[in-house]
Amino acid sequence: MIDLNSMSTEQRNNKTLDLDTMSITDALNTMNEEDAKVPEAIKKVIPQIEKAVKGVIAAFEKGGRLIYMGAGTSGRLGVLDAVECPPTFGTPPEKVVGLIAGGEKAFVKAVEGAEDSITMGVEDLKEIGLTPEDIVIGIAASGRTPYVIAALDYAKKVGCETVGISCNKDSAVGLAADIAIEIVVGPEVLTGSTRLKAGTAQKMVLNMISTTAMVGIGKVYKNLMVDVQRTNKKLETRAENIIMNATEVDRDTAKEVLEKAEGSVKFAITMILLNCDLQTAKEKLILANGHIRKTLI
Repeated sequence: MIDLNSMSTEQRNNKTLDLDTMSITDALNTMNEEDAKVPEAIKKVIPQIEKAVKGVIAAFEKGGRLIYMGAGTSGRLGVLDAVECPPTFGTPPEKVVGLIAGGEKAFVKAVEGAEDSITMGVEDLKEIGLTPEDIVIGIAASGRTPYVIAALDYAKKVGCETVGISCNKDSAVGLAADIAIEIVVGPEVLTGSTRLKAGTAQKMVLNMISTTAMVGIGKVYKNLMVDVQRTNKKLETRAENIIMNATEVDRDTAKEVLEKAEGSVKFAITMILLNCDLQTAKEKLILANGHIRKTLI
């Protein structure tokens, strides 16, 4: 028997005991008030998030990967963060990987019992060829998901650094990981529905980890995403805007240099700032480990 009553994510919220009779306005206001607690809960675990970010940067610098693992909402959030990295930061799809209990089909339709498997997570990691250079982040709102715990245990045996993200104190996921990020957001408006505050908290933390880690490996200049991929017309315009903002050139110049830079925003900015050709820009960036700012020193 699983003791859910001890978990804050499973307890009843005294503010919503009469949720079914609330007016829509009252229900929405209450949800909004509860959601406002999430950033404060995250603020308390910033030191743990910082350790996780440093671990991700170290993994990337060794040529390793960031691997998210979770079930249900938690797994979907990991997959979501992973698939948004290539267009935003120009990373190859295999650099940030999202694994969800039950496989890709579980993203759109629940796979019953998958999260309770103590072998599926290990098999998923073996299938992608887990190495000691990788970092594995297990995500579980309850903090007790067997799929995640077993995967973290296996990752540690392989020699990976591990992180556990949950929304309950002293969670099994936290105990299984090297770094425990436990964001205690309290009882949900709808009892046990961790797609609400807990899901919001996990999404915010994943945003913080991946974005800050990408900053750490040179994917950002100032506050501009300089490795953005031009995969549609909106992003083509954004790429030009980024060059213009970073270098103060006009749009025609941005377009012209971007063409010479093989479509790379980072190369184009470096070429303009250093007044150099493409080959020189590439060489400078290699020496600077991809950081534009370091090429200017």
